[in-house]
Order: sequence, then structure tokens, then C-alpha cells
Amino acid sequence: MGTPHIGGAARATLAGLASLSLATGLALAITPQATAAPQATVHAARSNPYSPAYKHPYRHGALPTIQRNAKMKSWAASHPATAAATGPQTLSYGGGIDGIGVQSGHSKVYLVFYGSQWGTQSTNGSGDATFSGDPDGAAPVAQEMFKDIGTGNERWSADLTQWCDGPNVSSGATSCPSNANFIPYQSGGVLSGVWYDNSAASPSAATGHQLGTEAVKAAGHFGNTTAASNRDAYYVILSPHNTNPDSYQGQYCAWHDYNGDSTLSGGPVSSSYGDIAFSNQPYNMDSGSGCGVGFVNSPGTLDGWTMTLGHEWQEMMSDQNPAGGWTNHTGSSYDGQENSDECAWISPGSTGGAANVTMGTGTFAEQASWSNDTNNCAITHAIVGGGSSGGGGTLTNGTFETGSLSSWTTSGSTSATTSAAHSGSYGAMVGSTGPTNTSSLTQSFTAPSGTSKVSFWYNVTCPDTVTYDWATATLQDTTAGTTSTLLAKTCTQGAGWKQVTGSVTAGHNYTLTLTNKDDNYSGDATYTYYDDVTVS
Repeated sequence: MGTPHIGGAARATLAGLASLSLATGLALAITPQATAAPQATVHAARSNPYSPAYKHPYRHGALPTIQRNAKMKSWAASHPATAAATGPQTLSYGGGIDGIGVQSGHSKVYLVFYGSQWGTQSTNGSGDATFSGDPDGAAPVAQEMFKDIGTGNERWSADLTQWCDGPNVSSGATSCPSNANFIPYQSGGVLSGVWYDNSAASPSAATGHQLGTEAVKAAGHFGNTTAASNRDAYYVILSPHNTNPDSYQGQYCAWHDYNGDSTLSGGPVSSSYGDIAFSNQPYNMDSGSGCGVGFVNSPGTLDGWTMTLGHEWQEMMSDQNPAGGWTNHTGSSYDGQENSDECAWISPGSTGGAANVTMGTGTFAEQASWSNDTNNCAITHAIVGGGSSGGGGTLTNGTFETGSLSSWTTSGSTSATTSAAHSGSYGAMVGSTGPTNTSSLTQSFTAPSGTSKVSFWYNVTCPDTVTYDWATATLQDTTAGTTSTLLAKTCTQGAGWKQVTGSVTAGHNYTLTLTNKDDNYSGDATYTYYDDVTVS
């Protein structure tokens, strides 16, 4: 998808409001707790009556409409507070909840289309789910955006690499020690699954409890039935057109939380799968310009859609179990806010303003997020802290002799199987003997001292032509910001095992992606065996 997903708008009526940073004076701040607790203590440090979180503390990172944002700014200006010496927008660490502060692994994003009002499901040429009840074509754009994060050398998400958690991070810290667990750069995309739950209609105004229940249900659907499998998982609950989840209309555009929040409307949600991070993502095009339609482009129908999806994902990454991660505790008018809150609705072209971000295959309207390390709102940022996803570790399970795909990030149809072995007992099968779409294995690693090459063996079964089906492999050097194609698109059948070798530089961080593309056409399924992936 080489052309932008979104287009732009005349913003004259928004100009006076759009330059405002996100709602100052959120009603709440969170008292940090260093111990694993079921719920952080909440106190009313600020009581801005115009905040969407006023008397609704579970609405973490709630992005107010532009109009409500203006009212909040006006109220905050007439009720000044004394800012901390670190600066009014500085974020500090909340100590973690249940041992969780940030999402310090490779993020697994699951999109849950909640309710039969989404209509009939189909699949487009990019393998994305589409729906007859989606008048603005929002569903495939959400999928493409999360596929594209961490690709094409985009640096919008690199802002996250400064945040951290772990036992070496003190509650109240405003920067991370070198031995912290940093958020890694999310190389290779973060979309891990899509589910249309059309078992019933979505409520006309779902409560926080109902949304959290749907997230727990989704965890079970995707097989994430342990706390470990949900440690880096995030469930976006997408409500359909013409619904009003948690009465968002006229107040805000989205929020995120986790199931154990005792303040959720309707109460917390029990989970036998560990803590479940999720967001309330309304079909906020229904709110028009108030939720960002036309904010960056013209007509920009999906500007606010991608901005809010990005807003809540970045806040979940830096504050997974709110507010055990990084939030504002300065006592200023930003008190209680998260990284994206502090930079929302800043007009395009202004310092820290929203902008189109070009990723691997698409362009999306996004907003900036706050950076402690640069003391500003950043729409682009250098990779710091933890480096690339998996950086600091050598490539592991490259022979698949674990009998699993552990250490690899998977998408589409993948498995470890004896039939795919080049040597030993197991190899990786990417694709299937039946029709599929695009499937891949991804692993990030640091090239150890004394190494100069990466290699792997592949065996592709492709009864189609390279126009439609193929095997391919890429190597991204996230240290140098370059990407090389190790295996050009290949479609052969019966050629047997072939070896591919590429160059690496010791000390650099890399992301290797092994891909199989099938056009989902019955009768000529393409699949690829990969094995013996090594760095030497």
C-alpha cells in the first residue's frame, strides 16, 4: 500500500484549538506503589470538571474531544497549580502494578471487532479483514497501521525506547538506569491477530466492565491463557459504527486500561489468564472533527482514527497497567497524564504537532508523545535505551530443536514441525498446505563480537507464479537504519534446500524476517520451510 491511507482537511475552524496540547488538569494522579498491588491508590490531585476522567478514573489516557480540551485548558488556567522542579510535563515511574510497568517485550496487538453490527466480513488484497458495516473503511487501516509499526525505518515509535520497568527502577524515577528493562524498538510490526466477535450485537453503550470482559474473552480466543502469554499482549476493543461505548460521544475519543482496575464502570473483570491490557476504541469518526476528522489532511476522514489508535498504544506501552508505569506526578496542570496525553491536538506544522508518518508500506496521521530525555513532544525520536526488539541478545532457537517457535515473533500460519527439518528433528513451516495469506517469522538480535554473517536454509513449495506467491527474507540493521533483502521473491517447486547468507556487523542490532506469501487461492497453496538460522 504505497499511497497514503488518509487524506487532509481545511482546518480553519480548528486552528485556534488544535494548537493546544492535550487536556491539562486531568482529574486524577496515581500514587506510585513499588510493590505488586491489585490496584494503585487513586487520589484527586486535580479536579478539572471538564476532564473525561473526572469521576471516571479508569479512563486512563482518555483523549478529550477538541472542544472539551479547550474547556479543560481554560479551567486549568484559572486554577493554577505549583509545578515540580523537574518541569510541569516530566513523567515519573509508578513502581509497577503486579510487577508490570511498561510493555518491555515485543508488543502483540490483537484487534477485536466487537459486535455483529460490523456486518459481513471479507478479506481484501492485502489480507486485511473488511466489514460491510464499516462505512469509512476504518478496519483495514487499523490493521495496516499495526503491521507497519517498526518498519520502513519509522522513528515515531522510537520515542518509547526511553521508558523502562523492572526491579532496578525506583518508584518516582524520572529517567531509566542502564540495567533497567527498556521498551525495545518494535521492529517488524506488532499486529498479532484479528478477531471478529459477531456472536452477539455490541451494546449500544458498553460499560468499562463489558469492554474488559470482551478483552479477557479475546485472550482466550487467541490462546493467550497464561499471565506470561499476556505480558506483552494488548487487546484493542473496536466498537462498531453508531454505538456509544462508555458514553464517549462529546467527551473523549478513546482510552486504555487493564482488567483489574477496581474503578472500571461496572467493576473490575476477573481473569484466569493474568492481567489483560485493553483499550476502548470507539468508531470515533462518528464524532467528526471533535475526534480529529480532517485534523492533518483533507478530507482526512481517518486522521483521528489512526491518531487515537496510536495514542492509546503508545500510552499502553509506557503504562501497561495504569498507573504503574510512566505518568505525570508533578502537581501541575498535567498531573495524572501519560506520554501521549501531554502532546495531543497540537496542530500540524507546530513544534510537536501531529503529522503524517510514513512507515514500511503506508502513511498514517499520528500525534507526538512526550519525551523526558529531550523535554519536548516528539513526532520522531532516536532509538535509545533497549535498542531494537530483542537487542542485546544473540539469535536463539534458530534450529527450532525446541520443537516450538519460541524466541520468534509469528504472524499468519506458522509451526515448528518435523517435516520442515533441514537438519536435526525440527524446522519451521511458514505458510500452510491450504490457502493462506502472508505469514512470517521475525526475530531481533545483536550480532555478537567476532561474527560477520547470518545464514539460513529454505525450501519453498510454490505451485503458482512469483507474481502471486513467493518466499522472501529481509534483514534490517536497526543500528545503521538500513534494510537488505537476503532472499528476493522466489517461487519454485521441487528445487530442494538452498542456503542464503548475509553480512552483519558485530555489535549492531538486527531484525530478521522470514516470509511466505500465498494469495489465498484454492488449489495452489504456497509454503516455505526454514531451518538452521545462524549468526557466525
